Amino acid sequence: MDYKKIKSKVALFHNQGKTKDAANWILKKYNLEDHNLKGFEFREKAEPSMIVMTTEGDFGQQQIIRIPENTFEFPLPLMISLISHEMVHIRQKTRQPYVLDKNEREWQAYYEMLFNKIFPQLPSLTNFHKKAFANKAFDYYNRMGEGSELQLKYAEQKKEVENLIVSIS
Repeated sequence: MDYKKIKSKVALFHNQGKTKDAANWILKKYNLEDHNLKGFEFREKAEPSMIVMTTEGDFGQQQIIRIPENTFEFPLPLMISLISHEMVHIRQKTRQPYVLDKNEREWQAYYEMLFNKIFPQLPSLTNFHKKAFANKAFDYYNRMGEGSELQLKYAEQKKEVENLIVSIS
């Protein structure tokens, strides 16, 4: 199914008030499904400048993803990328060894949004969003601690992110 048809199908779900159905359909369409996802729940409506999705649940247990009820009022590639970010968190929290450090979890999830190594079939983000997510990734990288073991672990990925920013600037 081409992207135009995917966008139409999601719009149809959205117009019928079936946001969770749209999110689940996106999981199937882009091969993002994971048996450790218990399901989607709603959170407060999003604004264009503040779209928040979260993964909730104890380590080793099924997780829920909270999404805004108006998720699909925003650009679809962005929403798919944000859902994939949360699907990375599902993996981090349900597969051993668990990724216990929040900074490491966020770094890995933002890196995935930029490079789609786990989910290669996702649509591309705009350069604006790539820069924004690269900057968020750097925030978490910096919180790991200057010269820390975690920073050393992700030094090569950091260079990839830096090169990406240079290439799109």
